[in-house]
Amino acid sequence: MNNIISARGLTKRFGRTLAVDHIDLDIPAGRIVGLIGPNGAGKTTALKAILGLATFEGELSVLGKNPARDRASLMEDVCFIADVAVLPRWIRVWQLIDLTEQIHPGFSREKCLEYLSHTKVTTEHKVKQLSKGMVAQVHLALVMAIDVRLLVLDEPTLGLDILYRKQFYTNLLNDYFDEERTILITTHQVEEVEHILTDLIFIQDGKIALAATMDEVQESYVELMTSPQNADRARSHNPLNERVMFGRHIFLYRNADRNQLGELGELHTPSVADLFVATMKGSES
Repeated sequence: MNNIISARGLTKRFGRTLAVDHIDLDIPAGRIVGLIGPNGAGKTTALKAILGLATFEGELSVLGKNPARDRASLMEDVCFIADVAVLPRWIRVWQLIDLTEQIHPGFSREKCLEYLSHTKVTTEHKVKQLSKGMVAQVHLALVMAIDVRLLVLDEPTLGLDILYRKQFYTNLLNDYFDEERTILITTHQVEEVEHILTDLIFIQDGKIALAATMDEVQESYVELMTSPQNADRARSHNPLNERVMFGRHIFLYRNADRNQLGELGELHTPSVADLFVATMKGSES
């Protein structure tokens, strides 16, 4: 399988602190990967290494290149949307479009204008006239109109209202993604992206706490919702996590006997958020 990103022993130190701790990672083409972790877990540091914005120890290949050494050529096939869109306040939107078209050969003016047509932004607007959310919309439209093999999104919809966030992910899935492209997303709003993800990576304290496809998650993990009377029997099956909601006990299991669990209550596939919380608790114990 042809991997877009491949890492072996990827490590980043800040003094005595291991921000990224000997990570092994393979991300093939045609995947939408959610990189999820709490603040300070190492997500941003790992992204900077992948994008050639930080030095690192170990081995790292992105599109067959060393990002620290070959960043200029790598950026011809990689786009990055950061959590904060920084654009010159004096510039007009049409000037940004012209500039992007001159800089990047893979940019499509037509696609950019199509994305902007679903917003209140006009090409005559100056950046300083736009709200924070509108600036983010311009940034997203510019980057989404560039044809690349790897798109890295770091909290891409931060500052946008819920209607545009939903529209963005719909466009991402229907108009941008295909089997040749790979998308790497970091976000705290996991509920908004879990329906489009093909793969999950949880990172905690610089280490990979979980790496699985969404199909593997559905096959391996199950939640049981049961009454207090059955709680002790449910605990005997060694759950990964337990919580109580409206008087009902909810247990999370990995590779458990679903037939036995089904006798105790209702079975559900856990949400990414619930799986994340349980994984983080497990890594702390």
